[in-house]
Amino acid sequence: MGKKIVLVTGANKGIGFGIAKHLGLSGWQVVIGARDEQRAEKAIIELKSAGANVLGWVNIELKDLANVEQAAKEINERFPELTLLVNNAGIPGDMSVDSEHTEISVIRETLDVNFVGTFALTKALIPLIAKNNGRIANVTVPSEISPYWHPLAYVASKAAQNAMMGVMAIEFQQANTPVETFSVHPGPTTTDLNGNMALPGFHDIETVGQKFAELINDGQSHQGEFIELYPIVKED
Repeated sequence: MGKKIVLVTGANKGIGFGIAKHLGLSGWQVVIGARDEQRAEKAIIELKSAGANVLGWVNIELKDLANVEQAAKEINERFPELTLLVNNAGIPGDMSVDSEHTEISVIRETLDVNFVGTFALTKALIPLIAKNNGRIANVTVPSEISPYWHPLAYVASKAAQNAMMGVMAIEFQQANTPVETFSVHPGPTTTDLNGNMALPGFHDIETVGQKFAELINDGQSHQGEFIELYPIVKED
């Protein structure tokens, strides 16, 4: 195998930052996908100071399909040896309301970013990843509804993303396409996406990032799998 290059979307903060850091510390050359140049450059400085191997960043705005197309073109040109895509970027939607009070506009926006945008980027990069016998890992949540945390827009968008993974995994196998795709649920994690919630059973981005990197580097095939790094612990 040649260079180990990974693109992590939404890597300038939160779980994406933790994933980028620990992959970058474990032999991967990291490309950051981010929406904002200043935040991307700040993350690169922090990652490099921690010892991570970072190649640079690409502007990716998942709600803008023209931008996604341009980003994919840039990735093909600048990083032709890309072997791993980590679809991590996403928006929370409105987590403060129940389904009855969720605005249709919020549903559409969340689906546009978390599913449509993620699908568009994945679709655009499959030929490159296939050329390099690579992998696609999606950071997501279970499709099964948890009684403890179930914001409709977010959960629906991730359920669609899980369906994307499942369908693609079967099709890759049936067509002998040299791409492996699987989904990873980090488990309850303290990030700004959930308002830095820190309850019993929650983990920090360092812990999640390290365990994610261990999964990626385990040398095993995970085609079509839904992997929980830290399953949600049910309350008594």
